[in-house]
Amino acid sequence: MELSQARHAFITGGASGIGLGVAKALAATGIRVTIADVDQAAIDAAVSEAGDRFRGVRLDVRDRAGWAVAKAEAEAGFGPVDILFNNAGIASFGYELADMDPEAFDQVVAVNLTGVFNGISTFAAGMRERGRGHVVNTSSMAGICASSHGIGGNYSASKFGVVGLSETLRAELAPHGVGVSVLCPGMIATGIATNSVKQGAAVRMPTTSPSRGAARGGTPFESGVVDELAPRVLAGIAANAPYIISHGKGWWPLAEARHVALEQAFEGMR
Repeated sequence: MELSQARHAFITGGASGIGLGVAKALAATGIRVTIADVDQAAIDAAVSEAGDRFRGVRLDVRDRAGWAVAKAEAEAGFGPVDILFNNAGIASFGYELADMDPEAFDQVVAVNLTGVFNGISTFAAGMRERGRGHVVNTSSMAGICASSHGIGGNYSASKFGVVGLSETLRAELAPHGVGVSVLCPGMIATGIATNSVKQGAAVRMPTTSPSRGAARGGTPFESGVVDELAPRVLAGIAANAPYIISHGKGWWPLAEARHVALEQAFEGMR
C-alpha cells in the first residue's frame, strides 16, 4: 500500500516497544495513529508526547467487546482504518512445555494468536469492502524456527500460528486490493519480559546451556534497536512484502536447517 494513500493506522501494543516505534514512524509521514494498549499510563505518556497525531484507547486484545468499542472510538476520531498493526504480545520465559502450567500456555496463545484474529475480525472486512488497506501481524523469528533460547514453547507455538494465519489472510485479501505482511523480528529491546510480568505471564530465569542459552548476538530476551525496525516495517507495507525480517541473521542457520529437513522429507516422498 502506498503510504501516501493511508490516513489512519491502528496499532495494538502501541504504547511501547515496536508498536510505539512504528507509530512514530507512521505519524512522521502524516498518518494519524490510534495506539491501543493495555497499559493506560503508557498510553497517556505516548499521546502527551505526540499531540494530535495520536489517539489512545485502552484495549486488552483478548476482549472482543472491547475491540468493537475501540474501533468505534478510533474511527470516530480519525476515520476508517487503513493500516492495522496487530502487534501486542506477551511471553513465558524459562519453562519447558513439559513443566508449563496449562493456564500459562492458554494465556500466551490468547494474547499472541487469538488477539491477532480479533483485530482481523474487527477491521479486515471493512478494508475488503473499501478495496484498500494493509494488515501487519507481528510474529517472531521464533515463529519461523522454534528454538530453546529460554522463550517458552507456548510463545513459539503462538507465533508459528500467526505466520500461518497471515499467509492465509494474505491469499484471501489479495484479490480485494488489501495487503498482508507478517513481521518476524529477532531479539529486540522492547521490554516484553517486563510487560509480560505485569500481565501475569509465567516468567522465571532459565538455566542457560549451549542449547538453551542466549540467542546469537544478545541476551536471551532482548537486543537490537526498535528505531532500526520501524523503517523496515514501513518499507514492507509499501512493497506489500509477505514477510518482514529484521535483526535475524543469527537465526538463519536454524531456519535453514528446518527448511532443509522439510525438503528432505518431501524428497523422500518422490
